[in-house]
Amino acid sequence: MEQGATFKTLAEKFAADETALPSDFVPPSLADETAGKVLEVLHKAGVYQFGVRINKAGDYPAKLRHAKHPVELLYYQGTWELSEMRGLAVVGSRKPSDEGVKRAERLAKELVARNFAVVSGLAAGIDKAAHTAALDAGGRTIAVIGTPLGESYPKENAKLQAHIAKEQLLVSQVPVLRYSKQPFKTKRFYFPERNATMSALTEGTIIVEAGETSGTLTQARAALYQGRKLFILDSCFKNPAITWPARFEEEGAIRVRDPEDIWKALPFE
Repeated sequence: MEQGATFKTLAEKFAADETALPSDFVPPSLADETAGKVLEVLHKAGVYQFGVRINKAGDYPAKLRHAKHPVELLYYQGTWELSEMRGLAVVGSRKPSDEGVKRAERLAKELVARNFAVVSGLAAGIDKAAHTAALDAGGRTIAVIGTPLGESYPKENAKLQAHIAKEQLLVSQVPVLRYSKQPFKTKRFYFPERNATMSALTEGTIIVEAGETSGTLTQARAALYQGRKLFILDSCFKNPAITWPARFEEEGAIRVRDPEDIWKALPFE
């Protein structure tokens, strides 16, 4: 809630003192008062059951520290243990081609068959196709969203979000109270920030389809920075309208002509 605070400035504050806890920076009375307001906002949005994960406390996933600006606190609903499964992110355009949707669905089913969690961001398009196909195949899916719990974007995914929150795992790093007070235009910045967290939660990211200025490319950069695998479907390379696939391949991304290209790149005992 502090003026000028961002995920970057907070990450730098904690990086400067590796023993620091959030309570070292905020008086208990202010923390309690703010927490009360957060609960009020969540209850108003219909969120009564949820959990938090805080760095250095309990089940916070160590793999999240690989992010450039790791978050100190996550909110979640559902089965936290799913975050401990092997998982791959399936991401891409909000306005994909019909073929792109089919590819996302096939990939999600392939991941389920290998007992991997299908991780995505609950956006329209590729994300929705991946989550839905994973559920239809009887698999596990994790949604890392760019809004607080109780808010959904786009609105038409609200029902799917509620189902994932109840039966699977829904994760948000978005500060509830701050979000409720921000102008709408500034809220879009949470989406690329959650992409970095989504990447850190997984072993790799698979890009199904994305334009030259797609937010998906934020996740591609994060994956490479974090030492995660970055997989790009062959169809992206064949699209003459975009140049990013070749750029990322030069930086270490893996071109996927066949699903086996994914499995060959991942460690199996």
